[in-house]
Amino acid sequence: MAARVITVAQQKGGAGKTTLAAHLGVCWAGQGRRVALIDIDPQGSLTTWYRLRNGHGTSAITHCAVSGWRAASEVDRLRRDHDVVVIDSPPHAETEAKIAIRAAELLVVPVQLSPMDLWATRPTLQIAEGERRPWLLVLNRVPPRGSLSDVIRHKIAEQRLPVAGASLGNRTLFASSLMDGMGVTEAAPSSIAAAEIVALADELALRLGLWPAPHHS
Repeated sequence: MAARVITVAQQKGGAGKTTLAAHLGVCWAGQGRRVALIDIDPQGSLTTWYRLRNGHGTSAITHCAVSGWRAASEVDRLRRDHDVVVIDSPPHAETEAKIAIRAAELLVVPVQLSPMDLWATRPTLQIAEGERRPWLLVLNRVPPRGSLSDVIRHKIAEQRLPVAGASLGNRTLFASSLMDGMGVTEAAPSSIAAAEIVALADELALRLGLWPAPHHS
């Protein structure tokens, strides 16, 4: 079966796209899936992480960095030999984001619980709707429950926006594990952060028909 393709996109910078793409990729690879990561963000943060990973990563992941216009052909090449392809798309680049979204079967949009972040998702969601691609908000860097968090959650529910049941807290382990070229499920598998990533990865896998995880020899 050809790979399922997920694009992580958000026109607002600093939303946690690369962090999400890397941790999901590591989690799925650790479950026995063949994972490919495509970095089309000119900043190349995912590529920098992958270079660090080459020294001591514990699960094999395919990686490539390409310009946005080459993403579709690269997806076609990689999906033949993988179970899941994750595309990390650039912010503030509508053309490249559109190409990455068009190539995906599911768009994952990380959003922090602030009014500005919620409003900033609209351009990304408009592209997804224009390309007729399903999308899902993922609440990221969620603080302990408070009045503002509750208000934003209410607004999301009020607008009936598709949102993942699993969310990610504001935890330093997400960043510190990447600094070592790892994912949090490798660096701290018993942590709350790892449990959050596993819950999200499993939820997305179910949506894409990737469950149960295969075990390749």
